[in-house]
Amino acid sequence: MTDELLAGDLFFEAETPLGFRVRVTRAYWSLITTVKHPVMTGRENDVQDALRNPDEVRLSKTDPHVYLFYKAERVQRWVCAVSRRLDGEGFLITTYPTDAIKEGVRIWPK
Repeated sequence: MTDELLAGDLFFEAETPLGFRVRVTRAYWSLITTVKHPVMTGRENDVQDALRNPDEVRLSKTDPHVYLFYKAERVQRWVCAVSRRLDGEGFLITTYPTDAIKEGVRIWPK
């Protein structure tokens, strides 16, 4: 991820129940919605809701600084917001709709 995509014009910031904020810039949101997961175009409110009020949060199996926030949309369908936390600050890595919660340690709610 380039510094150019992480720096700049803040698109949104959401406080998580884990006590840290997750940020995303306009440039990076554009990358997510045009390249990574176009299906998430216009769904920034759903992503913010997943970060602020998740049904479940899991820690990545491969990176202890990566958190997966899940918010149910309907039966067997969730929005997943993936963020990285470093030095107390968080940023959005990606977001996507999913029909399965990934493996990894469930850290919230306990």
